[in-house]
Amino acid sequence: MSNYTIAVAWSGKDALSDSDSAKVISGADFNTEFTTVQTAVNTKADVNGSTTESFSAATATAGTNTTQVATTAFVTTAFQAMYPVGSIYTNAAVSTNPATLLGFGTWAAYAEGKVPVGKASSGTFDTLNATGGAETDSHTLTTAEIPSHTHSLVDGRGKDGTTYTGEVDYHGRGGVVSAGSPTNSTGGGGSHTHDILQPYIVVYMWKRTA
Repeated sequence: MSNYTIAVAWSGKDALSDSDSAKVISGADFNTEFTTVQTAVNTKADVNGSTTESFSAATATAGTNTTQVATTAFVTTAFQAMYPVGSIYTNAAVSTNPATLLGFGTWAAYAEGKVPVGKASSGTFDTLNATGGAETDSHTLTTAEIPSHTHSLVDGRGKDGTTYTGEVDYHGRGGVVSAGSPTNSTGGGGSHTHDILQPYIVVYMWKRTA
């Protein structure tokens, strides 16, 4: 848009002598001046604005908090400050890359299949961007990990040497346990597998890399 500049030297006419033809204000003078005014006015945006009009303004420094006009450059800078490099963006509905949605930055899918946790000063979570854990756990229990329990004898021998099967029958006949008498076998010796997932909700997640 252009600023209005006076086209005719109106003040200079006053210094001319009355006999000078240039002192006379002519219709051509008015036409020249008003044409210049028209051109300048037509290039200005209306105060109420429209989708086809725009105007420029000085861009304030970052952090300015006044009632002055905020340019698109100021708004973009302020918006990008909300998502500096390293920031995480999540969306629970739209899978579009934030570079398209927000109009700035380079973003990469982040933490796929993982749950973020706050960095700690020590312990398991003391290293930034460290990963670990598993969705399930598979472990074969050791003897020390098995709950305390009892088993029934496979057999016992009575005083008369007769073999009795079953704990009730054995005790009812006054049986005695022979050295090394085995107990019934139980359990399959398989590994212990179970889910170890915390309650979760799945969202789209990206990290700004540039």
